[in-house]
Amino acid sequence: MIRPVRVTSHEKFYGIYWVEFEDGSRKIATLNLAPGIKVYGEQLIRLGGKEYRVWNPYRSKLAAAIYKGLKMVPLREETKVLYLGAASGTTPSHVSDIVGEKGIVYSVEFSPRVMREFIEKCALHRKNLIPILADARFPTRYRMFVDLVDVVYADIAQPFQSKIVADNADIYLKTGGWILQAIKAMSIDVTREPSETYRLEINHLEERGYEIVDVVHLEPYDTAHAFVLARKK
Repeated sequence: MIRPVRVTSHEKFYGIYWVEFEDGSRKIATLNLAPGIKVYGEQLIRLGGKEYRVWNPYRSKLAAAIYKGLKMVPLREETKVLYLGAASGTTPSHVSDIVGEKGIVYSVEFSPRVMREFIEKCALHRKNLIPILADARFPTRYRMFVDLVDVVYADIAQPFQSKIVADNADIYLKTGGWILQAIKAMSIDVTREPSETYRLEINHLEERGYEIVDVVHLEPYDTAHAFVLARKK
């Protein structure tokens, strides 16, 4: 196994690190909020008395977007996040690392089976992850659990993805807050070219009053996926 030799802070993004290996390669990582605990089989790196989790871009669309040159990641210590489509917790766990113990990640997932896995792998070990079993298409149904947030993150495999994101952001996102959205073209319309799907989804966000700040395509990490950074005016 190739050994890690150094960890340095990412030059642009808070709470994200570069792990450099003895062969000259490097990978992004986050500081593990639950030392010793893996979420999806990721590599744990112990250097300088701290433990880091290597962040796999083939398993996380946010990691892929970072590798593909996303302009900014609006996550800081104490950031509050509404995460739509938490699944089994791969990306939410890294977001949890970044926002820290004083941050909150409200984690919405529709599938009871997947939510059980999320709780077992993530929420039991991370107090800043709040599991919410709910359908993101109906955001008022979890109003009693969610405060105003700084970021809405969406990774949902449903049609009308931008409508769902905007419906949630209209209610929960602070003015000036941020949207991070993975657009899954094949989950919206398999008959349409992905580029046309991206355009329609981005146009919907703009029509709802959100400023598009950046768009990156996630190949080769994910096929027919785009990642959008937008801001609430």
